[in-house]
Amino acid sequence: MEHTLKIDKLVPALLMMVSCWTLIVLGVDGLSSWLDPAKGVIDGAIAPMIGDHEAKIELVNESLLHHFGKTAEILIFLMGAMAIVELIDYFEGFSSIKGMIKTRSKVKLLWIVSFLAFFLSAIIDNLTGTIVLITILRKIVSNKEDRMWYAGFIIMAANAGGAWTPIGDVTTTMLWMAGKVTTGKLIIYLGLPSLVCGLLPLIVGTFLKAFKGEVEVLQEEKTNPNSKLMLFLGLLLIVFVPVFKTITHLPPYLGMMASLAIFAVVGEILSKRDLNLSHNSKELGDVHQGPTMKALSKIEMPSVLFFLGILMTVAAMESIGLIFNFGQTVKNAGISQDAFVIMLGLASAVIDNVPLVAASIGMFQDACDARVWHFIAFAAGTGGSILIIGSAAGVVAMGMEKISFFWYMKNIALLAALGYFGGIGVFVLFSN
Repeated sequence: MEHTLKIDKLVPALLMMVSCWTLIVLGVDGLSSWLDPAKGVIDGAIAPMIGDHEAKIELVNESLLHHFGKTAEILIFLMGAMAIVELIDYFEGFSSIKGMIKTRSKVKLLWIVSFLAFFLSAIIDNLTGTIVLITILRKIVSNKEDRMWYAGFIIMAANAGGAWTPIGDVTTTMLWMAGKVTTGKLIIYLGLPSLVCGLLPLIVGTFLKAFKGEVEVLQEEKTNPNSKLMLFLGLLLIVFVPVFKTITHLPPYLGMMASLAIFAVVGEILSKRDLNLSHNSKELGDVHQGPTMKALSKIEMPSVLFFLGILMTVAAMESIGLIFNFGQTVKNAGISQDAFVIMLGLASAVIDNVPLVAASIGMFQDACDARVWHFIAFAAGTGGSILIIGSAAGVVAMGMEKISFFWYMKNIALLAALGYFGGIGVFVLFSN
């Protein structure tokens, strides 16, 4: 609908959210059951909705406040991560990565950018990692067709890299913040399957005609003297967030805010020092706008509002028991849990993986670090690589490099499917 109507996807997402909760309130007297977040599912069933009209309205508002609070935790966490990344970019930290890439061989460059995408996405999330690496590619590879091929492999590697850490993908962040997975177990159980998912397409890509020969060397650019310092400090502070949660047992968004505050202080000090060296103190006045304000102004608010709309819509369906009942129907139909999760991963290539994972959290009642949660994290995170519209990384690459849907499906889809099913094979083998 976004491509057809030219209306940003955040608009229908927000309309869905408001419509769902409004319909619930208007029809509250007709509701027979309600999934109260304070009580959850008791003995495999949802509690009946009892009380008069006013009591039911109060229950809906309490649930709405609870779900909004949980959603806000995720959104504030994402905004903090986005701000840190923008601060790194303000000091040209990512440009320093370009200076580390010296090779002219197309194959070697493929392996370098793919491994960078895999590990960078695990730290700064797959969407941001894709943006950063395509921006770097534009400074290294001049041929558009070559860049499209590299972008395809970056998407696959970034989605694979985002699946094995709690801060690598919105969906793993959601599972982590919902208390379904822990950092250590996620890395242990998904590290190898994610690596295989990224490696299999890469091995095949080594023998493709598109990566024969060499790339042209572009002229070196001057970078900010503080670029490397800010790059490594920013990445270190993002990695600090899971450590903060483990030590304090406080919500992850507080750790992200602490990291942002520390990073902002360093950024402001370095920025003012550089400004004082290059200007007279009389010229400064109020002209200087600090790097923190500039970073905050560049946060991708449409994406934040889209996630708000989607997550609160799913929360509405969860509250009236639709998602739980759907999960029970699937179990009673005799479909194995593994088959269902594999189908969920394939569905994420067509439907956004955020609502799919949000729905799965309401479907399954398994304990923290149960096998199903790790399988969902992997399938939803990497299944989206099969189509270019199936992941945030794919959509942003599509826009940046003008990659067509059918070009990607013809050249990259089978490679992504190979990585997806290869990773599933490794996961199933080791988890069993």
